[in-house]
Amino acid sequence: MRRGGLRVERLAVRGAAGPILHDVSFAVEPGGTFILLGESGSGKSLVLHALMGTLPPGLQATGRAFWGETELLALPPRQRRQLWGREIGLLPQEPWLALDPSMRAVEQVAEVHRFQHGARPAAARRLARLGLAAFGLGGHGGHYPHQLSGGMCQRVALATARAGQAGLFLADEPTKGLDAARVDEVALGLQAAAADGQTSVVVTHDLALAARLGGEAAVLLEGRLLERGPVAQLVSTPSHDYTRALVGALPVNWPDRAPPPPPGPAVMAGRGLAKSFGGRRLFDGLDLGIAAGQIVAVTGPSGCGKSTLGNMLLGLARPDRGEVRRQPGIAAHRFQKLYQDPPSSFAPHLAVGRGFADLARLHGTAFSAVPPILARLGLAETLLQRPPGQLSGGELQRLSLARSLLLRPVFLFADEPSSRLDPLAQRTVMQLLAELAAEEDLAVLLVTHDEAIAAKMASIRLRL
Repeated sequence: MRRGGLRVERLAVRGAAGPILHDVSFAVEPGGTFILLGESGSGKSLVLHALMGTLPPGLQATGRAFWGETELLALPPRQRRQLWGREIGLLPQEPWLALDPSMRAVEQVAEVHRFQHGARPAAARRLARLGLAAFGLGGHGGHYPHQLSGGMCQRVALATARAGQAGLFLADEPTKGLDAARVDEVALGLQAAAADGQTSVVVTHDLALAARLGGEAAVLLEGRLLERGPVAQLVSTPSHDYTRALVGALPVNWPDRAPPPPPGPAVMAGRGLAKSFGGRRLFDGLDLGIAAGQIVAVTGPSGCGKSTLGNMLLGLARPDRGEVRRQPGIAAHRFQKLYQDPPSSFAPHLAVGRGFADLARLHGTAFSAVPPILARLGLAETLLQRPPGQLSGGELQRLSLARSLLLRPVFLFADEPSSRLDPLAQRTVMQLLAELAAEEDLAVLLVTHDEAIAAKMASIRLRL
């Protein structure tokens, strides 16, 4: 592992519509950690991709960035790519975009050991299994990405990135969608790598993770750096109003919801549900009913069957035993799912607004209903003009919700709807779900790893 420091000077990113990131400067000592905080779409991920050389088409970086004595932005693309995985490693925000869908998990990690470190195939597979086991995936090396939960895919991507042993590690939301035990594993792994001399730049919405990792931190808003300093100071005594609002928006600080009214008629019910996967029993004899206007939260570790349960209720997966009943006389498109990995639900080469227009036309809904929904979610209408690759994970997550709400659902399976959101956007989205449940009699199945969110949002909680 090459031990070096990182110095970024007046980094800016510009697109066809103008500047997006403005004069960001910071430095990280060898073995140090630098945290980037701020709301979705503020430019945090652009910093990482500008350093890596993986900005989306149409965006261009200016400024200077020194990795040791190497000026990254001045390197020709081919020379920059030669650093990938060897000197600079990137964990992208979306595991679906980081993993090869045609390769088993163990092979994805083993490939790094073979082609980067020269290990023989048998040794590479042994090292890969050890790497997966370190992230609690010892029994899942033979699975393909589509056979794993979102949290599991995130950990496979982490194990692959860690196998590279790059001296500079760029981590974009490394703990999103992970339960508390897995967050601890990631934090310990990052701390161990820092002790080994690895320099890290970490984008995160998790203020507790930021405080645990320590080091320096910066807060970005609309592409501008608002304040910078020791992470403990920014979290405990922020000086900027925006940073104070960010800290104050943590779920533990939300007001308690008013007691919900008596539930309406049952919209969805499962009786005696059982499901096994990969030779392991996920649940058995499970009974669950969700009434109009009710929010039911399901929590539990990654891979325990939370998403599988929601898919069963929607008819996207079959139970081994048991039955599901849905309220009759309601069109199928009003039973909606908000997917855990938003990029997988958008056409990658089309502006996202095209999907909204097609959906409205298909189901006879006026497109004029879209702007008010976007406004309630804190989204600008101009985002509809962009393809998914030019949007942040948090923006895509909220656009996915807006698309579902366009169809006026009676039931919404919200699978980790806030995992990519900063605390402010997270509070906005959760408040909107609570309002819709009350105003529109919307039944919500909320899957989350965050026990604080489950406690604040749900009238019924189920832990798998």
